Amino acid sequence: MKNLRLKSARAAKDLSQEALAQLVGVSRQTINAIEKGDYNPTIRLCIAICRVLGKTLDELFWEEDAE
Repeated sequence: MKNLRLKSARAAKDLSQEALAQLVGVSRQTINAIEKGDYNPTIRLCIAICRVLGKTLDELFWEEDAE
């Protein structure tokens, strides 16, 4: 599932995938894969991304149950 909330939060801070990746210590490809839903990041990486973007885990990574 695509993570459009992450992409939106990153764009709102005017950060490129590369810039966010550098701030959290991963590659641009990792950020791209998370946004595309191709990679499930560790909780440590999720927390680092949230801190940089000023968001909570729930705001960026919680998936609502599809009923």
